[in-house]
Amino acid sequence: MKSLFVILAAEEGHEPSPLAVEWIEVVLALVVFGLLFLAIWKLVAPNFEKTFSERTAAIEGGLAAAETKQAEADAKLAELEAQLADARHEAARIREEAREQGAAIIAEMREQAQAEAGRIVEHGKAQIEAERQQAVTSLRAEVGSLATSLAGRIVGESLDDDARQGRVVERFLAELETGTPGAN
Repeated sequence: MKSLFVILAAEEGHEPSPLAVEWIEVVLALVVFGLLFLAIWKLVAPNFEKTFSERTAAIEGGLAAAETKQAEADAKLAELEAQLADARHEAARIREEAREQGAAIIAEMREQAQAEAGRIVEHGKAQIEAERQQAVTSLRAEVGSLATSLAGRIVGESLDDDARQGRVVERFLAELETGTPGAN
């Protein structure tokens, strides 16, 4: 179907104008555009709106969940920080108790060492005293024997009698201890 202008222009011997409008094509294009617009509006647009509303709801739900999780994380962080502070205080308390126990143990060990040293000194003194007594006894016996022998030579009489010898030795030692030998 050729346009009326095209036919008229062809009859007059003119070439058709490129700007000439075919009205039937314009009407047909408007009808097709209207049908397409109506189909998109009724079929495609509701699906887009549904998808957009689902995405909006999902995003808003995600944001709400994220805010909830963030609040939970903040609460958990505060709880963990409080536990950490408590643990630090507990560790400091335990260290202080350990220091005190260490000091008490050291003091107790010193006390035990001093008691042991005192006991060793006392035992040493007792042993020295016993050895001194033994030496004095041994020395008395030896001095007595020597004195008896010497006295027997001086006197010219034998002092083999044990009772007499004992009396002479005791008297001699008594005089030695008082510092007045030969006074009798």
